[in-house]
Amino acid sequence: MKLPILVANFKMNLGLEETKVLLNDIFKGLKKIKNKLPVFDLVFCPNQLALDLTQQIINKNRFAGINIYLGAQNCFWEERGAYTGEISPLFLKQLGCQYVLVGHSERRQFLDESIKMIRQKLIAALNDGLTPILCASETFAERQSSARDYKIIEQVGRLLEGVKLKVDQHLVITYDPMWVFGPGQALQSEEVEYVNRLIAQKVIDLYPLPIVRQNIRFIYGGSIDHTNIQKFLKQDTIDGVLVGAAALKAQEFIRLCQLMS
Repeated sequence: MKLPILVANFKMNLGLEETKVLLNDIFKGLKKIKNKLPVFDLVFCPNQLALDLTQQIINKNRFAGINIYLGAQNCFWEERGAYTGEISPLFLKQLGCQYVLVGHSERRQFLDESIKMIRQKLIAALNDGLTPILCASETFAERQSSARDYKIIEQVGRLLEGVKLKVDQHLVITYDPMWVFGPGQALQSEEVEYVNRLIAQKVIDLYPLPIVRQNIRFIYGGSIDHTNIQKFLKQDTIDGVLVGAAALKAQEFIRLCQLMS
């Protein structure tokens, strides 16, 4: 059974002390209502400098009900070598990471990450025992064009080309349109469901159906908050959400956790 998943991406917003304060506030609030929380997977993706700190806080605050994991915001496609400034998926695994974001729309937009680069990162993450959270994006121009559906399907096919998925490996695929940002900008849940169905159908073409049903989750990222999260989770193919701004406010994030059903 695939549990719903809530991924908190802190992006480049919090220093070490700010991360510590936020996480402690979140866990303090969650513990007060732990008997009323649904069962789901919770992944925290802090900046790289705060990975070890976040893992320590997670270890001190585990409790029955929620499965809590550490995730990274990025990785490189090699384990070792002369790659200044990059971080190895092997080292992330050693730090305690179990998830890693791959191909986020902001890295495509600001750092020109290509399909080839993202695919290489995806393969490297899987090989080192991480669960990639692969982001499929679209530009506003592509959304407005009559070729939008084709662009999404083509992109997913290219991202997963040659990527093997074993029975003990898992993958999260996020529909992460790069033009959606800020409060009130979320798409209608029905539109996200439509796009997720396109993505899921392409994935079914690439992998055996049992692998798709058991090992791959399809989620949405884009201006999620407590007013709209359940509209997305009630859709048939949406297995969870990736949140940014809403993850930076303890009370708002706690409300999201309460609504993960």
